[in-house]
Amino acid sequence: MFEQLHNYLSDGAGITPKQFDSIKRNFEPGILKKNEFLLRAGETCNYMYFVITGCIRFYTTNPEGDEMTRYFAFENKFGTALTSFINQQPSEEFMQTALSTEVLKIKRQDFYTLVNTIPEISSIYRNMLEQAYIMSQQQIYGFQGYSALERLKWLMAHHPKILTKLSSKVIASYLGVTQYTLSRLKSEL
Repeated sequence: MFEQLHNYLSDGAGITPKQFDSIKRNFEPGILKKNEFLLRAGETCNYMYFVITGCIRFYTTNPEGDEMTRYFAFENKFGTALTSFINQQPSEEFMQTALSTEVLKIKRQDFYTLVNTIPEISSIYRNMLEQAYIMSQQQIYGFQGYSALERLKWLMAHHPKILTKLSSKVIASYLGVTQYTLSRLKSEL
């Protein structure tokens, strides 16, 4: 289980085996069932997760109860409700497994201790923040401006794993359409 994390850290920042031995002590493994909540809206996020297998979905709900998915963390990705994790305020989003999922989790305090004491971890964290910013900008100025069919085509080209591993309900919430519309769009391809 720790081998994937070791590979991620050594490939991304050159973490040495000795450094990794001290880093991995901060992580706790977890095995989660499909649809298990890691965080609910209104709770404060105190953990960063590294996905070994499976998928964590990040989403909000509107006043009508419709789900709007923002992000998926698949294998070999870190994921957290970043705003809540950073400012320690209640989250506006849910974190829920979209598949049976294995994770390594680290407490916020331990994570920031690593960031502040190991330059390589600080570099990885900076990269995570930069990628989160880029992704949010792409969603605001690109993806959300596409027609529903263009969004589906973009998803097929850039993230086909989402289409093959996740339910139509979850995919539709990511694309901002109903399940019926998603089905109709698929038939148009």
